Amino acid sequence: MDSNADSPEEGNEYDAALSAFYEPYFTGVEGDVAFYVAQAQAAGSPVLELGCGSGRILIPTAQAGVSITGLDRSAPMLAQARQRVAALSPETRRRIRLIQGDMRDFAIRRRFKLVTIPYRAFQHLLTPADQAQALLCIRDHLTKRGRLVFNLYDPSREFALGRATRAMQRDDDFIHPATGNRVVTWYRRQHEPVEQIMVQEFLFEEVDAGGSVLNRVYKTLTLRYTFRCEMQYLLELCGYTIEALHGDFHGGPYRGAEQVWVAQPA
Repeated sequence: MDSNADSPEEGNEYDAALSAFYEPYFTGVEGDVAFYVAQAQAAGSPVLELGCGSGRILIPTAQAGVSITGLDRSAPMLAQARQRVAALSPETRRRIRLIQGDMRDFAIRRRFKLVTIPYRAFQHLLTPADQAQALLCIRDHLTKRGRLVFNLYDPSREFALGRATRAMQRDDDFIHPATGNRVVTWYRRQHEPVEQIMVQEFLFEEVDAGGSVLNRVYKTLTLRYTFRCEMQYLLELCGYTIEALHGDFHGGPYRGAEQVWVAQPA
């Protein structure tokens, strides 16, 4: 059976079909969980995580003793998070609040010592106007000495120049969390250098023990990449002071790959 699954919510690609594969396939960047948990512990409660998804970083943060609010546009992703939170201890559950909303335009009646946007979720904002709107909204929710911490990636030179459109390529397989079957994954990335847009196309093939394909799911994710100086200027334009730019989650220098930003309201 081939499927595009159910139609995604308007403006949100993380529908039920893609969300079902999120945990085993989208596993994060090396060191990111420990980094964001340490940032939350240093800041203290309360913390706001934007694009919290299924709680991959939110839950360890709460388990580390920090009160955290998670916001995400995707109802299926939040359903996964709520299911995981329900299995936690009562003490940890009391530290967690989950909200469906858009990082460009949300209103929470409190200010936060730390706002995080892990795992490149900021790149789902596809125009500079959307990015600026989100940064201004975030600034309104930070305490005077609060911090915004988030990460982006730089595309390779070939991708940025639009030279890297590829045929579907085999990626890592994983085990379907519901059925236990193997899922064979394929992907292709296409870039539009003028708008700095990357479209990722995925094919997930669920196969049985004999290798027969039981189901195929096609999905796409659209991201915008933002270059280092562009991001710095955007932060400053939106009223932030840059505290640090790291190149990884261990405090290493920026070398033109991962951008790990730490900023404060000016």
